[in-house]
Amino acid sequence: MKMLIVRSLLFATLWTLYLYHHFHQSKHLAILLFISSIVIGSYFFVSAAKRPLVLYIAIDFLLVLAEWRYPLSNHMYSLLLLLYVYTESIFRLPHSAFRVLTCFHLLCSSMIILMKTHQIEWLFILMLLSSISVLFNQNMSEKEEQRQLYEQLLGEYRRLKRLNYQTERAARLEERTRIARDIHDSVGHKLTALLMQLEMLSIKNPREEYEELKHFVRESLEETRHAVRALKTEEHEGISSVLQLIRKLESESHILVHFTIKRGALSVRLTNQQNVVLYRVIQESLTNAMRHAQSREVFVILGKSAVGELEFLIKNRIFDPKPFQLGFGLKNMKERVKEVGGTLRVFQTNEEFVIQGTLLAKEVS
Repeated sequence: MKMLIVRSLLFATLWTLYLYHHFHQSKHLAILLFISSIVIGSYFFVSAAKRPLVLYIAIDFLLVLAEWRYPLSNHMYSLLLLLYVYTESIFRLPHSAFRVLTCFHLLCSSMIILMKTHQIEWLFILMLLSSISVLFNQNMSEKEEQRQLYEQLLGEYRRLKRLNYQTERAARLEERTRIARDIHDSVGHKLTALLMQLEMLSIKNPREEYEELKHFVRESLEETRHAVRALKTEEHEGISSVLQLIRKLESESHILVHFTIKRGALSVRLTNQQNVVLYRVIQESLTNAMRHAQSREVFVILGKSAVGELEFLIKNRIFDPKPFQLGFGLKNMKERVKEVGGTLRVFQTNEEFVIQGTLLAKEVS
């Protein structure tokens, strides 16, 4: 938007100077004003037009028509306007369309030069500049094609990576369901049968040892049922879910996550609620980095403190530090960590944006 305003102001300035010199040399300017309105309108529609080549040709033609109808003693402003429009078209037209415009532009510029002077050397200079412009436009067109090809390949790479993640996730869930079914059908049934036999033996021969065995079998059966339920449900907590989150975000965006687990971090036992909070904190931090970070790289570090707490650190580099305020996501993150007895700090240095916190280890029953 800023570039459009600058280009429009520059074009308007040149056209104003062009009209100013006409006002001093001619008294019949009705047609010139009409041509001016068409030229200015065409110029403003160039940015949104599907075929800007037609508008560029129309502007060149109208400039030649105005110069022919109302000739000036000095053709400098006419040539400057032609040169400006031609220079701008280098960055906007594809190579084939630009070559067509170059031929038409050479014709228009030559006509204006020959109207005022017969200096052929100007035509040679004009041809040399046009040749250089064509080569420059060709180079830019090739770079644009390479950029579009890169975007297509990147999009295809993301699609395949996302498809691979979804396929692997489906296969993992299917395998977990199969394991859960096998545990339920084999171990679960055998423990149930063992418990029934112990009940029958305790009825026939009441002994304290049978009661202890029944207690152990019931605990084993309950743990088996808990394991089966956990396997049948999709996992949303713990370190493994964090890994899946990182893989998912990397497959869907430009972000590159450096995930580090320091010694002792995996030995810290957290409650289910703390695992969920850890997952949500890392998820919100990575999402925040994707939206606002000035670097593609994000560092996630998990460790164990000297007092046995789980420490987590998420940071990304910044190149233009600016004051920041805690948004809804960061405030909600701090509240959730505080609810489970943890701490969370959000701060910024001259080089990094850092989210740092701890979670108190607890015994999991």
